Amino acid sequence: MADKYDLVVIGGGPGGLAAAELAAAKKKRVLIIEKDGWGGTCTHRGCIPTKALLSCSKFYTDLKKLKRVGVNIADAAVDFAAMKKHREQIIKIAALGAQKVLTDAQVETKQGTGEILSPREVLYTDQAGQSLTIATDNIVISWGSQPQVLTEIQISDRILTSDDILGMTTLPAGMIIVGGSFIGVEYATVFAELGVKVILVELLDRILPQEDEEAADFLNQELTRLGIAVHTSTKLVSLKESTGGVVMQVEKNGETREMRAGCALLCTGRKPLLHREQLNKLGIDYVNGGIKVDEKMTTTVRGIYAVGDVTGGMMLAHRAARQAKVAVENMFGGSDYTYNENFIPSVVYSHPQIARVGYTQKRAENEGLNIEVVKSRYGANIIARAELMGQGFVKVVFHQDKIIGAVIVGDHAAELIAPLALAVSNEMTKKQLSSWVIPHPTLSEILATFAGG
Repeated sequence: MADKYDLVVIGGGPGGLAAAELAAAKKKRVLIIEKDGWGGTCTHRGCIPTKALLSCSKFYTDLKKLKRVGVNIADAAVDFAAMKKHREQIIKIAALGAQKVLTDAQVETKQGTGEILSPREVLYTDQAGQSLTIATDNIVISWGSQPQVLTEIQISDRILTSDDILGMTTLPAGMIIVGGSFIGVEYATVFAELGVKVILVELLDRILPQEDEEAADFLNQELTRLGIAVHTSTKLVSLKESTGGVVMQVEKNGETREMRAGCALLCTGRKPLLHREQLNKLGIDYVNGGIKVDEKMTTTVRGIYAVGDVTGGMMLAHRAARQAKVAVENMFGGSDYTYNENFIPSVVYSHPQIARVGYTQKRAENEGLNIEVVKSRYGANIIARAELMGQGFVKVVFHQDKIIGAVIVGDHAAELIAPLALAVSNEMTKKQLSSWVIPHPTLSEILATFAGG
């Protein structure tokens, strides 16, 4: 059939884009359908815009350090409108980059919605409401995710989700952030560095419960030093608009107290975007945590794959891209590519950053592994001292002489984790690590404690 595709991808986020590009590289006829903007949540509402804002707030904060090295900037000020313009420009560049990747790969694109009718058919509806049934041999579901909002809270101009906050045009004097996972922590960092009085409320007994406990505690101290009021083990009872702002009732240790601010930001996580009616009709298994897939990213229906946020777990762009690689290789290559969550690095883009890959110390101990933990501190690194990076550390976990995990908390942790992620995914031994040659003087010498000198 002339109009038949080898692959139809539904969703133009990082996973969908990667699947389309990789399949096209194998000379397959590929169509990708996207409802909104190319690049998905990551480009328009997630990692790209938040990192643009974080770079702005860090520049401003770093200016205050310069006096210590003889550079006096006396008139530094925050221009939030200019920061917003910078953020929008970065989003535009990223979206255009996504489109260019598809064009260069000769992937066919359509704007609109794609409904899966069967493992071999997709109903495409354009933005004008015109529909077309498309035949295909394979389908990749890349629907993405959406903010998880507490049902008892009414979203408004002053009570915002992590999607809504990007529409903010002026900085409030104060902000309550509900949720101490990575989204909440990152936004707390941005606004506190820009001079907003931030209150961070977390239900659990510590922020970033998924991260290494020592790293999370270290960051908690740094956030407090930044002026953020961190309240853990604190339950939200009610959150409503009030005159000139919001009022929140919380409960801690059996006592109720009131908190007020100019606005509130709900960072209570994201959840997979599940079109349940379609999944039910097709017989695709899923739970609230996402579509069920095997290690080759296949769903319970042959010919249909799922990648990215819709599969649950860590909602990361590079994770989605790796899942797409596994799906396409198994779809067309007949390979034995498999997906291993343990090899996926994650980063909290706070200041300082936390980057992690593989086992944490606590996880390894809970599983009864006989481990060796080796640490290195930023304070011992001459570049960290020269560039006023403050404190931080690297912690590496070994089991049976092999590296199985690592965590970094400190400046540039997101960059430093890359070689350790490679080491973990290749199950490198101490002897193999000792062959690394690290240039001097560099921040990467902080890895020399457990790698080569």
